[in-house]
Amino acid sequence: MLTVDSTSPLLRTLQDIMSAAMRSAELTRQLLAFARKQTASPRVLNLSDTVTGMLKMLQRLIGENIDLIWMPGQNLWKVRIDPSQVDQILVNLTVNARDAIGQTGKITIETSNAACGEGYRNGFTDFTPGDYVELSVRDNGCGMEKHTLANIFEPFYTTGKNGLGTGLGLATVYGIVKQNGGFLNVRSEPGQGSIFRIYLPRYKDTGTETTDDESETQMQGGTEIVLIVEDEETVLKLGRAMLETLGYNVLSARGADQALKLTRGYAGEIDLLLTDVVMPDMNGKELSERIIAIKPGLKCLYMSGYTADVIAHQGILDKGVQFISKPFSLKDLAAKIRETIGDMR
Repeated sequence: MLTVDSTSPLLRTLQDIMSAAMRSAELTRQLLAFARKQTASPRVLNLSDTVTGMLKMLQRLIGENIDLIWMPGQNLWKVRIDPSQVDQILVNLTVNARDAIGQTGKITIETSNAACGEGYRNGFTDFTPGDYVELSVRDNGCGMEKHTLANIFEPFYTTGKNGLGTGLGLATVYGIVKQNGGFLNVRSEPGQGSIFRIYLPRYKDTGTETTDDESETQMQGGTEIVLIVEDEETVLKLGRAMLETLGYNVLSARGADQALKLTRGYAGEIDLLLTDVVMPDMNGKELSERIIAIKPGLKCLYMSGYTADVIAHQGILDKGVQFISKPFSLKDLAAKIRETIGDMR
């Protein structure tokens, strides 16, 4: 799209292709989130700040006929979660509430601190006593019967008419909450509306974690030497083109075997390995270890739509592991490379 003139008829076609691809990617993300194979990049954040940043988009999603009421908690504890996962939770719960309301009504989003003792165990599954931050989404819609309530977190279960909805929205919420060590509860009755309560563990500050406010990185390129490894030829070519657009000197290899051969025969230094995680001949983690043995000091950035637990445990990245989720934009790639390489130039 960057290479096509803004007046070209081809641009609209490319935009349609990208739109279709992003819808496919979102469906895949929901499936992976439910299966707990979606890779998360957790940050320490204030949940109220994240919700505040989503309010305008949420209002557009639910429409002008539904009031969106926001009640942020005071002196809120921090949580550690991927902010994009908070976005997914909010979108799925508010869209679900909108559908339950139909025409006019109100949706209330609230955050608060919650010290959950043993008394919380009744009605909650996989509950561990402790300090949590509660995110609740309440609506005054049609409510749910007991049968519906018992099945709402099942994947592909939907009450939408005429094929509307994938049945993955609430299953996605469930997967994300469990992945982050939290728990959730739903109360609903026909004609009385519903309230979803999400509990995320309080983050205990150790003084070593980067907060969301400190993680902003401006788009910039570089001149370092980057080795990109990808077994899909189309993705490899596109990845190389993106890197060259950013100014990097690029070496490319289709698969791990070719990458190792290229590395052994390359006399110069390689600054960064950008590798797919899941490949047929060798996974990205093993490849990075073998290449670092040849080129000590090499930095590594993993890319994938999912990790298959190769570089993550329970879908959460180990400290120091750099990862970018497919599909990614040029801006996202630029920022992540600079974050990984640092000030080597």
